[in-house]
Amino acid sequence: MKTHAVRLYGKEDLRLEQFELPEIKDDEILAHVISDSICMSSYKAAKQGAEHKRVPNNVDKHPTIIGHEFCGTLVSVGEKWKNQFKEGQKFSIQPAMNQKNDPYAAPGYSFELIGGDATYVVIPKEVMELNCLLDYEGDAFYFGSVAEPMSCIIGAYHANYHTTQGSYEHKMGIVEGGKMAILAGVGPMGLGAIDYAIHCDRKPGLLVVTDINDKRLERASQIYTVEEAAKNGVELVYLNTGDTKDPVADLLSYTDGKGYDDVFVYAPVKPVIEQGDKILGHDGCLNFFAGPTDKAFSALFNFYNVHYSATHIVGTSGGNTDDLKEALELMANGIINPSSMITHIGGLDSVVETTLNLPNIPGGKKLVYNNITMPMTAINEFESLGKKNPMFKVLDEICKENNGLWSYEAEVYLLENATPIE
Repeated sequence: MKTHAVRLYGKEDLRLEQFELPEIKDDEILAHVISDSICMSSYKAAKQGAEHKRVPNNVDKHPTIIGHEFCGTLVSVGEKWKNQFKEGQKFSIQPAMNQKNDPYAAPGYSFELIGGDATYVVIPKEVMELNCLLDYEGDAFYFGSVAEPMSCIIGAYHANYHTTQGSYEHKMGIVEGGKMAILAGVGPMGLGAIDYAIHCDRKPGLLVVTDINDKRLERASQIYTVEEAAKNGVELVYLNTGDTKDPVADLLSYTDGKGYDDVFVYAPVKPVIEQGDKILGHDGCLNFFAGPTDKAFSALFNFYNVHYSATHIVGTSGGNTDDLKEALELMANGIINPSSMITHIGGLDSVVETTLNLPNIPGGKKLVYNNITMPMTAINEFESLGKKNPMFKVLDEICKENNGLWSYEAEVYLLENATPIE
Protein backbone atom coordinates (compact mmCIF):
# COMPACT_ATOMS: atom_id res chain seq x y z
CA MET A 1 0.00 0.00 0.00
CA LYS A 2 1.45 3.36 -1.07
CA THR A 3 0.87 6.40 1.08
CA HIS A 4 1.35 10.12 0.71
CA ALA A 5 2.63 11.66 3.93
CA VAL A 6 4.22 14.80 5.31
CA ARG A 7 7.38 13.70 7.09
CA LEU A 8 9.63 15.54 9.52
CA TYR A 9 13.40 15.22 8.96
CA GLY A 10 14.68 17.97 11.26
CA LYS A 11 14.31 21.65 12.08
CA GLU A 12 11.93 23.27 9.57
CA ASP A 13 12.44 20.26 7.30
CA LEU A 14 9.01 18.94 6.36
CA ARG A 15 8.55 17.00 3.11
CA LEU A 16 5.46 15.70 1.34
CA GLU A 17 6.49 12.29 0.02
CA GLN A 18 5.07 9.09 -1.40
CA PHE A 19 6.38 5.77 -0.14
CA GLU A 20 5.40 2.14 0.33
CA LEU A 21 3.96 1.00 3.64
CA PRO A 22 4.99 -2.47 4.83
CA GLU A 23 2.48 -5.29 5.20
CA ILE A 24 0.81 -5.04 8.58
CA LYS A 25 1.67 -7.53 11.32
CA ASP A 26 -0.93 -9.51 13.25
CA ASP A 27 -0.85 -6.89 16.01
CA GLU A 28 -1.14 -3.83 13.72
CA ILE A 29 -3.94 -2.08 11.81
CA LEU A 30 -3.88 -0.38 8.40
CA ALA A 31 -5.96 2.81 8.35
CA HIS A 32 -7.11 5.35 5.79
CA VAL A 33 -6.82 8.90 7.18
CA ILE A 34 -9.42 11.35 5.88
CA SER A 35 -8.86 14.53 7.89
CA ASP A 36 -6.40 16.17 10.25
CA SER A 37 -6.44 19.55 11.93
CA ILE A 38 -3.10 21.30 12.32
CA CYS A 39 -2.09 22.04 15.90
CA MET A 40 0.38 24.62 17.17
CA SER A 41 2.22 21.67 18.73
CA SER A 42 3.02 20.45 15.22
CA TYR A 43 4.52 23.85 14.44
CA LYS A 44 6.67 23.59 17.58
CA ALA A 45 7.82 20.09 16.58
CA ALA A 46 8.70 21.31 13.09
CA LYS A 47 10.62 24.30 14.46
CA GLN A 48 12.55 22.30 17.06
CA GLY A 49 13.12 19.04 15.21
CA ALA A 50 15.02 16.51 17.32
CA GLU A 51 15.21 19.02 20.17
CA HIS A 52 11.47 18.57 20.73
CA LYS A 53 10.83 16.13 23.57
CA ARG A 54 8.47 13.98 21.46
CA VAL A 55 10.66 13.83 18.34
CA PRO A 56 13.31 11.05 18.12
CA ASN A 57 16.98 12.01 17.99
CA ASN A 58 17.47 10.07 14.73
CA VAL A 59 14.60 11.76 12.89
CA ASP A 60 17.02 12.82 10.13
CA LYS A 61 17.48 9.15 9.18
CA HIS A 62 14.08 7.86 10.31
CA PRO A 63 11.59 10.64 9.52
CA THR A 64 8.29 10.71 11.36
CA ILE A 65 4.82 11.51 10.03
CA ILE A 66 3.53 14.77 11.47
CA GLY A 67 -0.01 15.55 12.66
CA HIS A 68 -1.93 14.18 15.63
CA GLU A 69 -5.55 15.41 15.33
CA PHE A 70 -6.84 12.93 12.80
CA CYS A 71 -9.80 10.80 11.84
CA GLY A 72 -10.43 8.11 9.26
CA THR A 73 -11.48 4.52 8.67
CA LEU A 74 -9.84 1.18 9.41
CA VAL A 75 -8.86 -0.70 6.26
CA SER A 76 -7.28 -3.94 7.45
CA VAL A 77 -7.26 -5.23 11.03
CA GLY A 78 -4.55 -7.56 12.30
CA GLU A 79 -5.62 -10.92 13.71
CA LYS A 80 -4.99 -9.86 17.31
CA TRP A 81 -7.56 -7.07 17.16
CA LYS A 82 -10.32 -8.57 14.99
CA ASN A 83 -12.63 -9.10 17.95
CA GLN A 84 -12.28 -5.47 19.00
CA PHE A 85 -12.08 -3.51 15.73
CA LYS A 86 -13.73 -3.93 12.33
CA GLU A 87 -12.75 -2.95 8.80
CA GLY A 88 -14.61 0.18 7.71
CA GLN A 89 -14.97 1.41 11.30
CA LYS A 90 -14.41 5.15 11.84
CA PHE A 91 -11.73 6.04 14.33
CA SER A 92 -9.99 8.85 16.16
CA ILE A 93 -6.69 8.71 18.05
CA GLN A 94 -5.64 9.74 21.54
CA PRO A 95 -2.07 10.87 20.80
CA ALA A 96 -1.05 11.22 24.47
CA MET A 97 -0.32 7.52 24.94
CA ASN A 98 1.81 7.93 28.08
CA GLN A 99 3.79 4.73 27.65
CA LYS A 100 5.72 3.74 30.76
CA ASN A 101 8.93 3.09 28.84
CA ASP A 102 8.60 6.19 26.64
CA PRO A 103 6.07 8.70 28.06
CA TYR A 104 6.65 11.28 25.33
CA ALA A 105 6.17 9.00 22.32
CA ALA A 106 3.06 10.01 20.38
CA PRO A 107 1.54 9.59 16.90
CA GLY A 108 2.24 12.72 14.91
CA TYR A 109 5.66 13.24 16.47
CA SER A 110 7.49 9.99 17.13
CA PHE A 111 6.47 7.26 14.68
CA GLU A 112 7.56 6.54 11.12
CA LEU A 113 4.33 4.91 9.97
CA ILE A 114 1.56 6.77 11.82
CA GLY A 115 0.64 10.44 11.86
CA GLY A 116 -2.29 12.63 10.92
CA ASP A 117 -0.92 14.12 7.71
CA ALA A 118 -0.93 10.99 5.57
CA THR A 119 -3.35 9.15 3.33
CA TYR A 120 -2.68 5.69 4.81
CA VAL A 121 -0.93 4.75 8.06
CA VAL A 122 0.01 1.65 10.03
CA ILE A 123 -1.28 1.84 13.60
CA PRO A 124 1.22 0.11 15.91
CA LYS A 125 0.21 -2.29 18.68
CA GLU A 126 1.03 0.23 21.41
CA VAL A 127 -1.91 2.43 20.36
CA MET A 128 -4.39 -0.40 20.83
CA GLU A 129 -2.73 -1.81 23.94
CA LEU A 130 -3.04 1.57 25.66
CA ASN A 131 -6.67 1.98 24.53
CA CYS A 132 -5.78 5.01 22.40
CA LEU A 133 -7.56 3.86 19.21
CA LEU A 134 -11.08 5.19 19.71
CA ASP A 135 -14.33 4.36 17.95
CA TYR A 136 -16.14 7.32 16.37
CA GLU A 137 -19.77 6.94 15.33
CA GLY A 138 -20.46 10.39 13.91
CA ASP A 139 -20.93 11.33 10.25
CA ALA A 140 -18.40 14.14 9.70
CA PHE A 141 -14.75 13.12 9.69
CA TYR A 142 -13.63 16.59 10.72
CA PHE A 143 -15.41 16.23 14.06
CA GLY A 144 -13.05 13.35 14.77
CA SER A 145 -10.14 15.67 14.00
CA VAL A 146 -11.22 18.47 16.33
CA ALA A 147 -12.12 15.99 19.08
CA GLU A 148 -8.57 16.20 20.44
CA PRO A 149 -8.56 19.99 20.94
CA MET A 150 -12.12 19.72 22.24
CA SER A 151 -10.92 17.15 24.77
CA CYS A 152 -8.43 19.73 26.07
CA ILE A 153 -11.34 22.07 26.76
CA ILE A 154 -13.32 19.32 28.45
CA GLY A 155 -10.30 18.34 30.52
CA ALA A 156 -9.96 21.90 31.79
CA TYR A 157 -13.56 21.88 33.03
CA HIS A 158 -12.95 18.59 34.82
CA ALA A 159 -9.64 19.80 36.32
CA ASN A 160 -11.14 22.80 38.12
CA TYR A 161 -11.85 22.07 41.75
CA HIS A 162 -13.53 23.50 44.83
CA THR A 163 -13.32 22.90 48.55
CA THR A 164 -15.50 22.76 51.63
CA GLN A 165 -14.36 24.66 54.72
CA GLY A 166 -13.13 22.25 57.37
CA SER A 167 -12.63 19.45 54.86
CA TYR A 168 -9.57 18.51 52.84
CA GLU A 169 -11.61 17.01 50.03
CA HIS A 170 -11.35 18.60 46.60
CA LYS A 171 -14.59 18.52 44.64
CA MET A 172 -13.61 18.21 41.00
CA GLY A 173 -15.27 20.17 38.21
CA ILE A 174 -16.86 23.59 37.87
CA VAL A 175 -19.57 24.77 40.26
CA GLU A 176 -22.85 23.58 38.78
CA GLY A 177 -25.21 26.54 38.45
CA GLY A 178 -22.37 28.83 39.55
CA LYS A 179 -20.75 31.91 38.06
CA MET A 180 -18.17 31.43 35.31
CA ALA A 181 -16.03 33.78 33.23
CA ILE A 182 -14.03 32.95 30.10
CA LEU A 183 -11.48 35.72 29.56
CA ALA A 184 -10.08 36.37 26.07
CA GLY A 185 -12.63 33.74 25.15
CA VAL A 186 -13.65 34.14 21.51
CA GLY A 187 -10.65 32.58 19.79
CA PRO A 188 -11.07 29.08 18.34
CA MET A 189 -10.54 27.29 21.66
CA GLY A 190 -12.63 29.82 23.55
CA LEU A 191 -15.53 29.24 21.16
CA GLY A 192 -15.30 25.54 21.88
CA ALA A 193 -15.35 26.34 25.59
CA ILE A 194 -18.55 28.37 25.21
CA ASP A 195 -20.16 25.52 23.26
CA TYR A 196 -19.26 23.01 25.97
CA ALA A 197 -20.32 25.31 28.83
CA ILE A 198 -23.85 25.79 27.52
CA HIS A 199 -24.40 22.21 26.32
CA CYS A 200 -22.60 19.89 28.74
CA ASP A 201 -24.22 18.11 31.68
CA ARG A 202 -22.65 20.40 34.33
CA LYS A 203 -23.44 23.98 33.36
CA PRO A 204 -22.82 27.32 35.05
CA GLY A 205 -25.78 29.55 35.82
CA LEU A 206 -23.94 32.65 34.59
CA LEU A 207 -21.32 32.70 31.83
CA VAL A 208 -19.52 35.96 31.00
CA VAL A 209 -17.24 35.85 27.94
CA THR A 210 -14.77 38.68 27.31
CA ASP A 211 -12.56 39.96 24.52
CA ILE A 212 -11.29 43.35 23.35
CA ASN A 213 -12.50 43.09 19.76
CA ASP A 214 -16.12 43.90 18.89
CA LYS A 215 -16.07 41.94 15.62
CA ARG A 216 -14.87 38.77 17.31
CA LEU A 217 -17.43 39.18 20.08
CA GLU A 218 -20.21 39.82 17.59
CA ARG A 219 -19.29 36.71 15.61
CA ALA A 220 -19.23 34.62 18.76
CA SER A 221 -22.65 35.93 19.76
CA GLN A 222 -24.02 34.94 16.35
CA ILE A 223 -22.71 31.39 16.69
CA TYR A 224 -23.57 30.84 20.35
CA THR A 225 -26.51 33.11 21.01
CA VAL A 226 -27.80 34.41 24.30
CA GLU A 227 -31.14 32.78 23.43
CA GLU A 228 -29.56 29.35 22.84
CA ALA A 229 -27.74 29.57 26.17
CA ALA A 230 -30.95 30.58 27.97
CA LYS A 231 -32.74 27.51 26.57
CA ASN A 232 -30.09 25.47 28.35
CA GLY A 233 -30.39 27.35 31.63
CA VAL A 234 -27.32 29.57 31.20
CA GLU A 235 -27.32 33.37 31.34
CA LEU A 236 -24.75 34.28 28.70
CA VAL A 237 -23.09 37.71 28.54
CA TYR A 238 -20.55 38.97 26.02
CA LEU A 239 -18.39 41.87 27.29
CA ASN A 240 -15.73 43.99 25.58
CA THR A 241 -13.29 44.73 28.39
CA GLY A 242 -11.34 47.07 26.12
CA ASP A 243 -14.24 49.53 26.06
CA THR A 244 -14.53 50.02 29.80
CA LYS A 245 -12.49 52.11 32.23
CA ASP A 246 -12.72 49.49 34.96
CA PRO A 247 -13.20 45.99 33.51
CA VAL A 248 -12.84 44.33 36.91
CA ALA A 249 -15.70 46.39 38.35
CA ASP A 250 -17.83 45.67 35.30
CA LEU A 251 -17.15 41.94 35.54
CA LEU A 252 -17.92 41.89 39.26
CA SER A 253 -21.18 43.78 38.69
CA TYR A 254 -22.67 40.66 37.06
CA THR A 255 -22.09 38.77 40.33
CA ASP A 256 -23.34 41.52 42.68
CA GLY A 257 -19.73 42.00 43.74
CA LYS A 258 -19.34 38.43 45.03
CA GLY A 259 -16.99 37.24 42.30
CA TYR A 260 -16.80 34.15 40.12
CA ASP A 261 -16.59 30.49 41.05
CA ASP A 262 -14.68 29.52 37.91
CA VAL A 263 -12.50 31.72 35.70
CA PHE A 264 -10.80 30.43 32.55
CA VAL A 265 -7.97 32.44 30.98
CA TYR A 266 -7.59 31.74 27.27
CA ALA A 267 -4.65 34.04 26.48
CA PRO A 268 -1.14 34.03 28.01
CA VAL A 269 -1.33 37.74 28.78
CA LYS A 270 -0.25 39.06 32.20
CA PRO A 271 -3.02 41.69 32.61
CA VAL A 272 -5.69 39.15 31.67
CA ILE A 273 -4.45 36.67 34.27
CA GLU A 274 -4.34 39.39 36.91
CA GLN A 275 -7.83 40.47 35.92
CA GLY A 276 -8.98 36.90 36.40
CA ASP A 277 -7.44 36.80 39.87
CA LYS A 278 -9.23 40.00 40.89
CA ILE A 279 -12.68 38.69 39.97
CA LEU A 280 -12.44 35.38 41.84
CA GLY A 281 -15.01 34.87 44.58
CA HIS A 282 -14.60 32.80 47.72
CA ASP A 283 -13.17 29.38 46.82
CA GLY A 284 -12.85 30.61 43.25
CA CYS A 285 -10.72 28.56 40.86
CA LEU A 286 -8.70 30.20 38.07
CA ASN A 287 -7.77 27.88 35.21
CA PHE A 288 -4.80 29.11 33.20
CA PHE A 289 -5.59 27.35 29.92
CA ALA A 290 -3.37 29.24 27.47
CA GLY A 291 0.20 27.97 27.26
CA PRO A 292 2.97 30.60 27.15
CA THR A 293 6.17 30.12 25.16
CA ASP A 294 8.27 32.18 27.59
CA LYS A 295 9.61 29.89 30.33
CA ALA A 296 9.94 32.88 32.65
CA PHE A 297 6.36 34.08 32.10
CA SER A 298 4.71 35.20 35.36
CA ALA A 299 1.88 37.32 36.72
CA LEU A 300 0.78 38.70 40.09
CA PHE A 301 -1.64 36.69 42.21
CA ASN A 302 -3.30 37.92 45.41
CA PHE A 303 -2.08 35.65 48.18
CA TYR A 304 -4.13 37.42 50.84
CA ASN A 305 -7.14 36.03 49.00
CA VAL A 306 -5.46 32.64 48.70
CA HIS A 307 -5.16 32.49 52.47
CA TYR A 308 -8.45 34.06 53.55
CA SER A 309 -10.78 33.44 50.59
CA ALA A 310 -9.44 30.04 49.48
CA THR A 311 -8.84 31.22 45.90
CA HIS A 312 -6.65 28.90 43.89
CA ILE A 313 -5.22 28.25 40.44
CA VAL A 314 -4.82 25.25 38.16
CA GLY A 315 -3.27 24.84 34.73
CA THR A 316 -4.22 22.31 32.09
CA SER A 317 -2.58 21.55 28.76
CA GLY A 318 -4.53 18.59 27.42
CA GLY A 319 -7.31 16.11 27.92
CA ASN A 320 -7.13 12.43 28.82
CA THR A 321 -8.69 9.53 26.95
CA ASP A 322 -11.99 9.82 28.83
CA ASP A 323 -12.18 13.51 27.81
CA LEU A 324 -11.60 12.54 24.19
CA LYS A 325 -14.28 9.85 24.37
CA GLU A 326 -16.68 12.42 25.82
CA ALA A 327 -15.90 14.84 22.99
CA LEU A 328 -16.51 12.17 20.34
CA GLU A 329 -19.78 11.10 21.94
CA LEU A 330 -21.10 14.66 22.31
CA MET A 331 -20.28 15.43 18.67
CA ALA A 332 -21.69 12.16 17.35
CA ASN A 333 -24.95 12.87 19.20
CA GLY A 334 -25.15 16.46 17.97
CA ILE A 335 -24.89 17.97 21.45
CA ILE A 336 -21.84 20.12 20.67
CA ASN A 337 -20.73 21.46 17.29
CA PRO A 338 -17.13 22.70 17.32
CA SER A 339 -17.30 23.79 13.66
CA SER A 340 -16.78 27.31 14.98
CA MET A 341 -13.13 26.43 15.64
CA ILE A 342 -12.41 25.90 11.93
CA THR A 343 -11.60 28.87 9.70
CA HIS A 344 -9.42 27.34 6.94
CA ILE A 345 -9.62 24.26 4.69
CA GLY A 346 -6.82 22.73 2.65
CA GLY A 347 -5.44 19.59 1.06
CA LEU A 348 -2.43 17.48 2.01
CA ASP A 349 -0.21 19.56 -0.27
CA SER A 350 -0.89 22.62 1.91
CA VAL A 351 0.42 21.07 5.13
CA VAL A 352 4.12 21.91 4.88
CA GLU A 353 3.68 25.62 4.23
CA THR A 354 0.77 25.95 6.67
CA THR A 355 2.54 24.16 9.52
CA LEU A 356 5.77 26.13 9.18
CA ASN A 357 3.89 29.45 9.08
CA LEU A 358 1.06 28.64 11.47
CA PRO A 359 1.57 31.55 13.93
CA ASN A 360 1.39 34.03 11.05
CA ILE A 361 -1.89 32.75 9.60
CA PRO A 362 -4.87 34.48 11.23
CA GLY A 363 -8.06 32.75 12.26
CA GLY A 364 -8.78 29.46 13.98
CA LYS A 365 -8.11 25.82 13.22
CA LYS A 366 -6.68 24.82 9.86
CA LEU A 367 -8.39 21.64 8.66
CA VAL A 368 -6.69 19.30 6.19
CA TYR A 369 -8.34 16.73 3.94
CA ASN A 370 -5.49 14.37 3.21
CA ASN A 371 -6.71 12.79 -0.01
CA ILE A 372 -7.14 15.99 -2.01
CA THR A 373 -4.95 18.76 -3.37
CA MET A 374 -5.97 22.29 -2.36
CA PRO A 375 -4.21 25.39 -1.00
CA MET A 376 -5.03 26.26 2.60
CA THR A 377 -8.02 28.55 2.08
CA ALA A 378 -9.99 30.71 4.50
CA ILE A 379 -13.72 29.95 4.52
CA ASN A 380 -14.44 33.66 4.21
CA GLU A 381 -12.54 33.66 0.89
CA PHE A 382 -14.83 31.08 -0.71
CA GLU A 383 -17.18 33.75 -2.06
CA SER A 384 -14.51 35.63 -4.02
CA LEU A 385 -12.88 32.42 -5.25
CA GLY A 386 -16.30 31.17 -6.33
CA LYS A 387 -16.50 33.85 -9.02
CA LYS A 388 -14.01 31.81 -11.07
CA ASN A 389 -14.18 28.37 -9.48
CA PRO A 390 -17.58 26.62 -9.33
CA MET A 391 -16.46 24.30 -6.52
CA PHE A 392 -15.78 27.24 -4.21
CA LYS A 393 -19.06 28.83 -5.28
CA VAL A 394 -20.98 25.81 -4.03
CA LEU A 395 -18.87 25.54 -0.88
CA ASP A 396 -19.60 29.19 -0.14
CA GLU A 397 -23.33 28.59 -0.52
CA ILE A 398 -23.21 25.56 1.78
CA CYS A 399 -21.23 27.42 4.44
CA LYS A 400 -23.57 30.42 4.32
CA GLU A 401 -26.51 28.08 4.89
CA ASN A 402 -24.68 26.93 8.04
CA ASN A 403 -24.10 30.38 9.58
CA GLY A 404 -20.74 30.74 7.82
CA LEU A 405 -19.39 27.54 9.36
CA TRP A 406 -17.87 24.39 7.93
CA SER A 407 -20.28 21.46 7.98
CA TYR A 408 -20.82 17.82 7.15
CA GLU A 409 -22.53 18.87 3.90
CA ALA A 410 -19.48 20.92 2.93
CA GLU A 411 -17.17 18.03 3.75
CA VAL A 412 -19.13 15.59 1.59
CA TYR A 413 -19.23 18.02 -1.34
CA LEU A 414 -15.51 18.79 -1.09
CA LEU A 415 -14.47 15.14 -0.97
CA GLU A 416 -16.64 14.37 -4.01
CA ASN A 417 -15.47 17.31 -6.12
CA ALA A 418 -11.89 18.26 -5.19
CA THR A 419 -8.88 17.01 -7.15
CA PRO A 420 -7.40 13.85 -5.59
CA ILE A 421 -3.85 14.14 -4.22
CA GLU A 422 -2.60 11.49 -6.68
